[in-house]
Amino acid sequence: MAAKTLDSKKTDTPVYRETFGAVLKKHKYKYLMILPFGLIFIVFTVLPVVIAIAFSFTDFDMVNNPNFIGFTNYISLFVEDDIFLIAVKNTLFFAIVTGPVSYIMCFIFAWLVNELPRIPRAIMTLVFYAPSISGNAYLIWKILFSSDSYGWANAWLLKLGFTNDAIQWFATAGYIMPILVIVQLWLSLGVSFLTFIAGLQTVDKSLYEAAAVEGIRNRWQELWFITFPSMKPQLLFGAVMQITSSLSVSQLSIDLVGFPSVDYAGHTILTHLHDYGNIRYQLGYACTIAVILFFIMMLCNILIQKVLRKLGE
Repeated sequence: MAAKTLDSKKTDTPVYRETFGAVLKKHKYKYLMILPFGLIFIVFTVLPVVIAIAFSFTDFDMVNNPNFIGFTNYISLFVEDDIFLIAVKNTLFFAIVTGPVSYIMCFIFAWLVNELPRIPRAIMTLVFYAPSISGNAYLIWKILFSSDSYGWANAWLLKLGFTNDAIQWFATAGYIMPILVIVQLWLSLGVSFLTFIAGLQTVDKSLYEAAAVEGIRNRWQELWFITFPSMKPQLLFGAVMQITSSLSVSQLSIDLVGFPSVDYAGHTILTHLHDYGNIRYQLGYACTIAVILFFIMMLCNILIQKVLRKLGE
């Protein structure tokens, strides 16, 4: 009976909750510090997304006023636009191949580079990171896969007798996507690679000593039970960056294989967006494509974050 009385007293006790005004007054200096970033985020990220969603329900060509047409753009996109369906297929294939592979590559290379002494580590970090910040890195691959006999790939194939004629690499649909995948993987050691190196350097070394006492005997167990859980923020950030980069390939395809590519073999969702937004100026339709790509990215990010949260459990 006494226990019931105590329980009833606990449940009857009102829980004090601070009002929004009280919380704002209590933490006003913290909110003041994040105010500049908050304004920039709202103006340049949240607001454009909202505007794009609104324009996706209109017929807008930047000359006349937007004309509300409901879901017509979305219906046309999935029912009438065959090129968009090809772009979706190419984008998903590209993302499924390059996303996980480049993510694993970033971590493996970061793990190996992190084991080096300070000066060699800095040099190797620059060597691996440099291609991702080089604006004209694709020129190397354009020379390598040049369609004449002066291209390096054709020159070696002709010299070794594997072919009698120069291969038209960028004019043959079957070669376009494999070349784009190879180049994207070469360019993928970017921000995620640096993030993983920074995360590896912040792991508390005493955890490895404690783990050895608890029975962990090899590097793989250390990696799974200590390194991964200690790097979850960096792993999540790297996943978001790799997903975003693999789903938003456009300029690489245009620079390497031209626009439009042969049989649309290198056509992606973002390339389709570029076509309708920057060439045809059908802004309503372009915003529809952007909204679809946005929700695909959001869905992929949610799924990947759920998987990564289970690491080390």
